[in-house]
This record gives sequence, structure tokens and C-alpha cells, in this order.
Amino acid sequence: MNEAIERMLNARTFAVAGASTNPEKYGYKCYVDLKRFGKTVYPINPRATTIDGDPCYPTVAALPEIPEVIVAVIPPALTEKLVDDLAVAGVRNLWIQPGAESEAAVAKAKAAGITVVSGGPCILVGLRTHAAQKAA
Repeated sequence: MNEAIERMLNARTFAVAGASTNPEKYGYKCYVDLKRFGKTVYPINPRATTIDGDPCYPTVAALPEIPEVIVAVIPPALTEKLVDDLAVAGVRNLWIQPGAESEAAVAKAKAAGITVVSGGPCILVGLRTHAAQKAA
């Protein structure tokens, strides 16, 4: 497991950009699994007020605290906009999920000093692998 992934998986606070109210959607699964693994997680979705019974936030700026890691589960064009919001908020780590990837977003994030995981494993696989390694 690479250093950036390991560091992000050890983080305590996350936000999921693109968290969904639909249990069948990947954004919902990411949100719920992070909670299940004991993380403090904030859902970001401008069209939802709650997700899994928790308050949902419309933007990164609206979050009650700056999370250590943002997980992007949104269309690539929105990921590019998200990077601008992260830079302003001071978020230092971004894990872009398959389907949310954008070369422009990765380049912009790196230029802003944000550590990026992209083109690699999804966070759900990362969480399970990390938990199995810790249990061994």
C-alpha cells in the first residue's frame, strides 16, 4: 500500500463529496463504510439535507470542521471545481474514486499542494485491506 493511501486510511475525519441518499449508489456506500470503520464522516451533497440520518452539507465551506481527507464520488467536471474549494478550505488530501477522475483535477490539486490518490484502488477496497492488515 503506498504512503499516501496509508496516511489517508489512518486519518480520522473525512468528507464524501457526492454522498448519496440512495443506498444503491457508491456515494452512499462510501459514506456508510467510512462510518462503520469508526471514522468521523461528513456527507457533502447540495441536494440532500440528511444522509443515513446525519446532517448533509451543501459545500466544503459549510462543513463544521476541515476534514483530513475528502473522498470525491462526483462527475469529473465537478471534481475539478471541488479542488478549488479544497484549496480555499485548506484540505490537504483528496481521494478521487473511479469515475470521478480528471487529469485536470489531479494536476490542479497537486499544484495547490494537495496530496491526491487517483487511478488506484477505491476507498472501499482500501478500507477493507487496511483493516485486514491491522487485524493480522
